[in-house]
Amino acid sequence: MKTFRNKVAVITGGASGLGRQFANVAAREGMKLVLADVQADALERAVEELRAQGTSVIGLLCDVRKSEQVQALADAAVAEFGAVHLVFNNAGVGSGGLIWESTEADWEWVMGVNVWGVIHGVRIFTKLMLETAARDPEFEGHIVNTASMAGLVNAPTLGVYNVSKHAVVALTETLYHDLQLVGAPLGASVLCPYFVPTGISQSHRNRPEDVRMTAGPTASQLAAQSMTDKAVTSGKVSAEEVAEVTFKAVAEGRFYIYSHPEALAGVRERLEHMVDGANPADPYAAAPQLRDALRAKIAAASKR
Repeated sequence: MKTFRNKVAVITGGASGLGRQFANVAAREGMKLVLADVQADALERAVEELRAQGTSVIGLLCDVRKSEQVQALADAAVAEFGAVHLVFNNAGVGSGGLIWESTEADWEWVMGVNVWGVIHGVRIFTKLMLETAARDPEFEGHIVNTASMAGLVNAPTLGVYNVSKHAVVALTETLYHDLQLVGAPLGASVLCPYFVPTGISQSHRNRPEDVRMTAGPTASQLAAQSMTDKAVTSGKVSAEEVAEVTFKAVAEGRFYIYSHPEALAGVRERLEHMVDGANPADPYAAAPQLRDALRAKIAAASKR
């Protein structure tokens, strides 16, 4: 996708974190925006701020777990701006703890947002964009799905999140191949950020009632939350920087987008173990103090 000016971008999870920064870059590039989020106050604030800067923007409450709400988002975008050119399937939530301690509600919530949200976005917006392209030979579009480095490696106590983000990587790679197969004028990219200071570690603040926690967190869940909070808040690469890198990748037609290329050493090691048939590599081999700290936190929390 070579040009952004006067094109239309749809961003889920657009009221905060990476989504909000995608909106900032898109606005600077002269795009028209459709922001979706589940947090009404943050969404209203984001829309007001962007409009004050002269951006054409609308905001819609949207629970991406629900296909009818994602369809309503697409319908609103077309009704307001006539077309969609750039889609960020970005809404995401996190959950931690030993994998067998994750409840059915934990799985339903995380998979609902992180996987089904992307499935709905890809299914609905790809068809919409292809229909537009059939009418307009000059049309160009792109879809960016937000995964994570957790979609390429598997750290302990992040099981539900790992599974969801591996699914997004697989889904997006298949989307890319399918678009190439039919010669579609659409590009696809998967964004795999590492620890970036966003609100992802506090995503439980917007956890819906139908998948609420019915019991207190376990020792491993408390430990995972503590470690994730520290890692996310101490991240040195900002959401603004990730947004800039992402738009550059879209303009260049690059599929894989990384916030921390240095973290790919762990990906390479994992793949080498897979090819060699070796047992999974220790993700904390280079930083055993982190493994020790996690074990200590689980042990301490279990004594409370």
